Amino acid sequence: MLKMPSRVELRPLTLAHQDEFCALVQASAELHRPWMQLPATAEDFRAWMRRFDDGTSLGFLVRVRETGAAAGMVNINSIIRGRFQGASIGYAAFAPSAGQGYLTEGLTITLHHAFTDLRLHRLEANIQPANKASLALVQRLGFHYEGVSPAYLYIDGGWRDHERWAITAPTPWTPDPSLPEA
Repeated sequence: MLKMPSRVELRPLTLAHQDEFCALVQASAELHRPWMQLPATAEDFRAWMRRFDDGTSLGFLVRVRETGAAAGMVNINSIIRGRFQGASIGYAAFAPSAGQGYLTEGLTITLHHAFTDLRLHRLEANIQPANKASLALVQRLGFHYEGVSPAYLYIDGGWRDHERWAITAPTPWTPDPSLPEA
């Protein structure tokens, strides 16, 4: 894993971030298309935020410490406990700060949080094969290629194939109490 960065910090995403988030998504439309679709209106944002209500998914803004600007967002999605102890991650840079390494640093903090504080054992990132920037990002972070999931997610009007990349917790690792002993 990469050294813990200091230029950024993670902040929980809340309904209070609606206007800022939607404005950044609108400004980043060309950067995100056709890879993902984030909520760009207040109504869509409020509906999208419901995914975090039950605690099985967590959303964060990646903020630049020096300026407070939101440089990107990260989600830890579909947390499963028991014998799995894993989740998937989703992420996006915002255009005003893209290409400056902030998302790499934000994901480094996310991995540390997931493996240390949440005590997850495994994280997956599912990426469309032509999304070279995202593929390079997970490779930089130490994710390993596991294969292709055909027609994995419905994005931009169609079912898109995704490459599956994963990383497991570094050792030593302290398991969550929900992990069965045998």
